[in-house]
Amino acid sequence: MKKERTKTNNIYGWMMMLEGGLLFIPIVVLPFFPEDAVWLPWFVVPGGLSVLLGKLVGLHSRSMASILQEKKSCQVVLFAWAYGFFITMLPFLGLRQYRLTQILFESVSGLTTTGLSVLDVTAMAPIYLFYRSFLQFVGGLGFVMMMLVFFQDKDSMEMYIAEGHSDRLMPNIGRTAHVIFLMYSGFLALGVILYRLSGVSLFEGLLHAMCALSTGGFSNRLYSIGEYNSLLVELVTVLLMLVGTTNFAALLLLIKGKWRQLVKVSEIRFMLLLGAAFIPLMAVFLVMQNGYGGAEALRLSFFNAFSALSTTGFATCDYGAWRAAAIGIMVLLMLVGGGAGSTAGGIKLSRVYLVMRRLFSNIGGKFGPERRVKNIYFVKPVEGKIQIREALMEEASTYMGTYLLIYMAGVLALTLAANCTLTEAMFEFASALGTVGLTIGVTSAESGNAVLWIEIIGMVLGRLEIFSVFLGIARAGAMLRKRRAC
Repeated sequence: MKKERTKTNNIYGWMMMLEGGLLFIPIVVLPFFPEDAVWLPWFVVPGGLSVLLGKLVGLHSRSMASILQEKKSCQVVLFAWAYGFFITMLPFLGLRQYRLTQILFESVSGLTTTGLSVLDVTAMAPIYLFYRSFLQFVGGLGFVMMMLVFFQDKDSMEMYIAEGHSDRLMPNIGRTAHVIFLMYSGFLALGVILYRLSGVSLFEGLLHAMCALSTGGFSNRLYSIGEYNSLLVELVTVLLMLVGTTNFAALLLLIKGKWRQLVKVSEIRFMLLLGAAFIPLMAVFLVMQNGYGGAEALRLSFFNAFSALSTTGFATCDYGAWRAAAIGIMVLLMLVGGGAGSTAGGIKLSRVYLVMRRLFSNIGGKFGPERRVKNIYFVKPVEGKIQIREALMEEASTYMGTYLLIYMAGVLALTLAANCTLTEAMFEFASALGTVGLTIGVTSAESGNAVLWIEIIGMVLGRLEIFSVFLGIARAGAMLRKRRAC
């Protein structure tokens, strides 16, 4: 009876305990960097207080089931992330040379797997370097997903969907969470090994593997992956970025060796099509407008195009030196983003694919026989080939339209706050809203608070897929109004 009562403790308490517990993980680096023990209180104290507070909250509130039955899953997800941003910024307070907005920005950028940074990584202790990468690893999975690894409820599916996950890989949500966690951890181990074989140190390999798989983009190197100047390191990074941006259900097909099913998945085909179309085109622009040699331009285009499309944000060059045509392609790829149900951000490949298919179908209908009706099909990893219903098409169009409206508003706000050009603002806010992390120079330690807050809003909306944020805020507001009226 007592065990059952513990399982039904309020979800808010569970989240607070989980997120507090995550602050203890950086302790694992101390045997290798014992001098970093001086920073330990900045992790242990807030982590311990969060666990204690979560336990107290859980003992004096309603069960998870009762909350989800009230259809407030978006509100729960919003709380989990808002509290996560708060509690994970506290260890950065130990770095006293930074403003509060800067350390909040770093925390949000980490958890949303964006990768924009305003802290000086060259002067940062290894425990903090590990912590930044670990935040991205956690953010790639999501707090709800991590909680479901340890605790499930028959109504957990609502929160799973509200956090932006799509496919259910196994018959129940608990097994799905376990399979995803095991795949994620397995690819992490593979990534560390590949980096080590490429000549990267074990510690740096771990940092970059966590950030590549989560499509995060944090690096302990000032000039990101480009600082290694190694084709082999770049190829390993691209491989991990593609794994991170691929739907977990599609990755399961890969692991099972079901290649024929995998290559039929619409998102996979669309991603490869975009790469085949834009990588050579970008290379041509770099040769014509920037004077690169053919091989160098193709190498730059290959890596950076997939970094943008996967929304990872690792870089191998200074985009400030690029001309508008290549920058335009990068912006487009950042807006499109990665696969649904992956760690990537952006509008998502599936939505853009559906909208484009509808667009071309409508255009074709103008020139075809009258009353010609052409069904649109989409191949998913689990369900296979399905006919797209009007409701799903409407959802994709609505989300894409809303995303682009927010993007335009953010671009205008950024041009005013940062006093930058329109091209720079388009690149930078596409990076923030798409949770990419590439920068053209607008985001830095010198950026004002207004610039950072505009990007924080963009990162949160992009990671939690806009409508979950709006719905969570609306329901929280309704709850407060209801309490005031009582």
